[in-house]
Amino acid sequence: MQLIQTTHFKRDYKKLPPSIQKRADEKLKLLVQNISHPSLRVKRAQKYKGVFEGSITKDYRFLFQITTKGYILLRIGKHNILEKG
Repeated sequence: MQLIQTTHFKRDYKKLPPSIQKRADEKLKLLVQNISHPSLRVKRAQKYKGVFEGSITKDYRFLFQITTKGYILLRIGKHNILEKG
């Protein structure tokens, strides 16, 4: 699967601390390799239909959708990123 970054995702990513960017890169590679990897803790986002969330660390997560073209990365940041949609 291919990773497709939205404008919001790119903007959010640039604001992350470098250490979290590095962890995010590792987790996104895992997503492409195996969406079911336990450390990703992928689950459906409750507030948004067709949106999933994955874990980067205890405090950071990313939101994405699954399409035939690949994983569309919507947002990335602290857990309150869900409130921003």
